[in-house]
Amino acid sequence: MMKIKAAFATDDGITFVNRHFGDANYYDIYEFDNKEVQFVKRISNSVGEEELHASNEKAKGVTDLLRQERVSVVVSRVFGPNIERIKKQFVCVIVKDIKLENSIFKVIGNIETIKTECEKGDERQPLSL
Repeated sequence: MMKIKAAFATDDGITFVNRHFGDANYYDIYEFDNKEVQFVKRISNSVGEEELHASNEKAKGVTDLLRQERVSVVVSRVFGPNIERIKKQFVCVIVKDIKLENSIFKVIGNIETIKTECEKGDERQPLSL
């Protein structure tokens, strides 16, 4: 069974940031295996501030950071213009919930849809949950 690692954009581990995904202070990483979920770790967003909004360097920095953790899904309330770049590497999940916990349950409930989107490669489209 395919396990999926997802990064949730947060500053406090409880709520999502109300900024673009790439501007979060931290990414809480969870591993999903069918209906089970496990917190893996929190990583700092060590990618520096961008000089030009929606820069390719920022997208590459965040992508490289999350690829090191073997993340395949990114979850946030807000994505900026770089979503066009990062959706080629990750399934982008857009949520309405403020609390991470609520969205974790939504990811579990939609795990098969997310796995299907993962398999599409460059043809991935953002999912709204």
